[in-house]
Amino acid sequence: MGRLEGKVAIVTGAGQGVGRGIALAFAKEGAKVVIAEINPETAKAAAGEIKQLGAEALAVICDVGDEKQVKKMVSKVVKKFGPIDILVNNAQRWTGGSAYHLSSPIESLPEEWWDMAFQSGVKGTWYCCKAVFPYMKDRGGKIINFASYMGVVGLEGSVDYNSNKEAIRGFSRTAAREWGKYKINVNVICPSALTPAMIAYGMAFPDKIEEMTKEMEKIPLKRVGDPEKDIGPVAVFLACSDSDFVTGQTLMVDGGLHMF
Repeated sequence: MGRLEGKVAIVTGAGQGVGRGIALAFAKEGAKVVIAEINPETAKAAAGEIKQLGAEALAVICDVGDEKQVKKMVSKVVKKFGPIDILVNNAQRWTGGSAYHLSSPIESLPEEWWDMAFQSGVKGTWYCCKAVFPYMKDRGGKIINFASYMGVVGLEGSVDYNSNKEAIRGFSRTAAREWGKYKINVNVICPSALTPAMIAYGMAFPDKIEEMTKEMEKIPLKRVGDPEKDIGPVAVFLACSDSDFVTGQTLMVDGGLHMF
């Protein structure tokens, strides 16, 4: 029996990277996992991996920045698996300001970057939380939202991404207070892990590799995290009964990256 045996978990943006790592970790603990993903190909692939593990999976194409799509996705999940126990709000579109060193100062930031960050980030998190709330209200649940060390430290050149991620932390603290009476735990993870987005950036901007490598060397644990092995277990902890008395917290799962 896994720690999430029989639980229904939605993981947004789970087609690749951190979301995929968490989805696989959940599946190995016995959860029925929903891949809520905007990319049909990666959604199908991730669901296929989970099924190969012998677990149940459902791929649902969904843009979390569109509330109608979110509601439709949740309805499909309930019809397929029943009430939702776990929600992981991982999805986030990358703007120019959130790409590694492909940035813009506050005074010249394109407004569309700001709008994209907030629509896919904190608004998407809000939409998903509202959609699952009716199913958690009478039975409890676990919500895990995703922020970033970039917002915590105020990394320059990324004001749109940073502001959005800190808004997610503020939203999560309020949700933890308001929904605690319903036995709904709301927590935040700020991760650092090697993802396809990071690899793609390195391929697209090879002149930045040396600078990127030097920054990563500042991590106290001297390595970049793995989505499944490093981020996944912490998400499992926040999703299972071990964390029943933990809410309103931000866990920096980044090898100490936020301290440099």
